[in-house]
Amino acid sequence: MATQLGAEIVSADAFQIYRGLPLLTAQPDEATLRKVPHHLIGVVPLTEEMSADKFRELALAAIEKINQRGKMAIVVGGSGLYVKALTHGLAPMPAVNPKLRAELNALSLDELYARLLAVEGPGSKKIDRTNKRRLVRALEIFAQTKVPPSTKRSEWSQNRSRAQGVFLFHDRAELYSRIDRRVEEMFSAGVAGEVAGVGEVSTTAAKALGLEQIRLLLAGKISSAECVATIQQATRRYAKRQLTWFRQQHNFEPLNLSLLKDHAAAVDSILQKVALLPPLE
Repeated sequence: MATQLGAEIVSADAFQIYRGLPLLTAQPDEATLRKVPHHLIGVVPLTEEMSADKFRELALAAIEKINQRGKMAIVVGGSGLYVKALTHGLAPMPAVNPKLRAELNALSLDELYARLLAVEGPGSKKIDRTNKRRLVRALEIFAQTKVPPSTKRSEWSQNRSRAQGVFLFHDRAELYSRIDRRVEEMFSAGVAGEVAGVGEVSTTAAKALGLEQIRLLLAGKISSAECVATIQQATRRYAKRQLTWFRQQHNFEPLNLSLLKDHAAAVDSILQKVALLPPLE
């Protein structure tokens, strides 16, 4: 698509943005990167925290430079929060209070969730109760604003945008088969060695699918077969959440790639849809 349109690609993937784990995060290979300019792939050190707000800044700067060159920017990626931050913007959030964060981080997952339940009620179900980083951030927001985080999220989601795109997906069976095959190929390509060479990482980089499992493998705590199976399952679950998210975003035209005969047909179908979409504002 980019070569046909003379466009450049901006990645909206929360983990491909990191430098040092190209196999684990399925970054485009060198041959692909040479075909057309790519942006926000492998540009952030693994020790750096990332957020939707930081991504929005980087993406808008990249898009502006691309447009200044008279080119179109194609934003591609599956991190729904990053994409929506770019198209809709974010509600103002309080800055991190290091003392408060340290106090909250000292609490257990159950303690954090109980506190969130007390201030959010049913809204707390929207936050993964096993994700400590998100629980801590939600409680930080409430402590500093006295406004439930779900209310802040709804303020953000009410922002209107004319920006539209195409939501690409496969039938569930085909998608899961592709995921399982990619994980196997990742190991054949040497992803375990890649992870072995990585030191300390930030809390956001640590969420990269497969990182924790491969470190358990390297420590001798699980077998290779267990590691592969666990990553495949985690990736399938992640893909399911992505599908749910993007189906709820009404500014994306759905396109089932499983119904198209080949790659060329997919590109033609996407280009036809893109021709009808208004530009990103």
